[in-house]
Amino acid sequence: MPIRVTRSVIPSLFTSMNLFSGFFAMVKSTEGEFMAAAWLIVLAGVFDALDGAMARLTKSSSEFGVELDSLADVVSFGAAPAFMLYMAFFHKWETVGVLLAALPAICGAIRLARFNVQLTGFDKDYFMGLPIPSAAVTLISYLVFFHLPADSYFPPAGMKDEVMAILTVGISLLMVSTIRYDTIPKPSKRAFQKHPIKTTAFMLGLVVAAATKGEALFPLMALYLLYGIIRHIVILIRTRNDDEDDTMEGSEPTPFDI
Repeated sequence: MPIRVTRSVIPSLFTSMNLFSGFFAMVKSTEGEFMAAAWLIVLAGVFDALDGAMARLTKSSSEFGVELDSLADVVSFGAAPAFMLYMAFFHKWETVGVLLAALPAICGAIRLARFNVQLTGFDKDYFMGLPIPSAAVTLISYLVFFHLPADSYFPPAGMKDEVMAILTVGISLLMVSTIRYDTIPKPSKRAFQKHPIKTTAFMLGLVVAAATKGEALFPLMALYLLYGIIRHIVILIRTRNDDEDDTMEGSEPTPFDI
């Protein structure tokens, strides 16, 4: 019986390459080649973006593709960065280090499960919680460009361990939070017309990251994280003030009430 090859094979192939890149990153981590492991995780992110583009291009989106994509993301952006963190640093802290290193993988899996459940009616402009690829890129870019190099200017040598731990816990919690983060804009004329500022900022970020050979990735991702947090706080304050104004207005009768 001949094997039937459908259009859905194309995006699934990119998803499989995403998963393989994550696995290969773990192999490189065991060999102590953390820079190579970091770039393999970034490569996994490229394949992750391309599989969705291929699914739309071939009109072969399916529940199978969504589930396969999530499984690949758990490996490439959850398990691989977590294992890399453990091999590069957290193994020094023994049991506590195991628990801290596991947090990105655990919270990332929870984040993806929540996303899949809420996929119907999903707001395409925002994610609820920090996306797992963004979390992975933030952690690994900090690790290889700022934590591991002895001559890095940030953070101070005496605070490196604490910053690594705080960053790992903080990013893990952001993944399972309800803070909204902007989706990555597609490089198209339509996306630019709809979100000109966001699309321009994203494209400039890519150029800066490429020009600095990846060293600017962590500062750029840190800005992305902070922007989401600050916007969330502003929305909460505005909502609380609006609720208080409505309560005050509702407690006092006015001549316009019917």
